[in-house]
Amino acid sequence: MAGGKHILGKRSAQQVFGTAKVGDRGQIVIPKEAREFFGIQPGDTLLILGKNETGLIVTKPETLHTLADKIFQSVETEEEI
Repeated sequence: MAGGKHILGKRSAQQVFGTAKVGDRGQIVIPKEAREFFGIQPGDTLLILGKNETGLIVTKPETLHTLADKIFQSVETEEEI
């Protein structure tokens, strides 16, 4: 990942990369600096999550796989105690 890492367990928790306009077909362009920072390549699949109170989250699906693995490891550790 160029320049750093994303929010889950990484160096810098907050970055501002600019804005993106929504086109007629609902598409947005992720700013180049953000794509480089997060290692987003053409053809990558991104996960879109949303909540009324907080808005949208755009992330790579692997981020949640890693988080889920940590949760399951924690549960397994608790069960062993």
